Amino acid sequence: MLRRQGYQFEAMPNSEQLRHLRRFAGSCRFVYNKALALNQRRYEVKEKRLGYADLCALLPQWKLAHPWLADTPSQALQQSRRDLERAYTNFFEKRAEFPDFHKKRRKDSFRIPQGFEVDNQNGRIKVPKMGWMRYRKSRDIAGEPKNVTLSLVTGKVFVSIQTEREVERVMHPSTSAVGVDWGVVHLATLSDGEVVNRCSPLQQHAKRLARLQCRLARKKKFSNNWRRLKAKISKLHQHIANVRKDFVHKASDRISKSHAVVVVEDLQVKSMSKSAKKNVKAKSGLNRAILDASPFELRRQLEYKALWRGGLLIAVPPQNTSRSCPECGHISAENRKRQAKFICVECGFSANADFVAACNIREAGLASLACSYSSGDVSPSWQEPTEGIPA
Repeated sequence: MLRRQGYQFEAMPNSEQLRHLRRFAGSCRFVYNKALALNQRRYEVKEKRLGYADLCALLPQWKLAHPWLADTPSQALQQSRRDLERAYTNFFEKRAEFPDFHKKRRKDSFRIPQGFEVDNQNGRIKVPKMGWMRYRKSRDIAGEPKNVTLSLVTGKVFVSIQTEREVERVMHPSTSAVGVDWGVVHLATLSDGEVVNRCSPLQQHAKRLARLQCRLARKKKFSNNWRRLKAKISKLHQHIANVRKDFVHKASDRISKSHAVVVVEDLQVKSMSKSAKKNVKAKSGLNRAILDASPFELRRQLEYKALWRGGLLIAVPPQNTSRSCPECGHISAENRKRQAKFICVECGFSANADFVAACNIREAGLASLACSYSSGDVSPSWQEPTEGIPA
């Protein structure tokens, strides 16, 4: 089985390398925005959109018009166009919004697929036109490095190395199957009775964030005080994201280690977090809580971690999972008159509503698995993931 795995470290560039990093990221951002603007102009005059190969053919002309682009590794410039092509693909397949222009200090990164070297033993990496650069080695890198991404985030530099290696399929040490019900009050409720509480890092730092943003609104835009306060807000946002990512990684790691089969709901988070036309304030609070819990990220991590450990993740439709009685099978909206309590109107069975939903999710997943094996189909969760960042 081919395993693609990413490793992220904090880099320690010197002053000259840091200047190169900023220039390279700026050049890639310029090429991305220029290609996007060109395609938008072609769309206005009803001309065909230029793809990745056509845009790469224009790169020599752009280097003649802007000689400073030649200082950036050409492959990094080509990868920025590949990013634009992927953004268009995601838009046409309705996975994302229309591509927008990159802004300085928001997407300062570039990727190099070839011409780099990784010294795993000494914790350093060689980047074209920059030389050797050290990073904080927290673990060894396994596999063959395929590409490297350098990014500048809130004053720090990070290096991400994607590797590939062949591994043998393993047998999961556990034989249990569990259903996972995602919720707003609790992050997840398992069918074995375990409850994973929410972390809610955005809610914990909401007051401080609001104070800083109010102070920022009173500053003169682009002044020195405005820039310092803007950097402080960006640093706080990054801290919130890091806390959320660490918590989700630990929760998914614990679940995937303990259970061989994990069944989740096939939730459409994008539709769930849409703004409402009525009662906007309440819905915006609910949307904030949904996105702060990261249900899709939890599912994504469970999928590749379960596969790596020899397990399986199954997604089932969410319809009636919280309205079906696990004892008699009666389905009715009256079974759940309250958000937290489930009482069957047919047989009188009562339990926590999230626990009942988790049990129904587990049974639906096992039934789906049995049907797929009886018909000879292979579950899509057995397919190898395209990427994954380990905990």
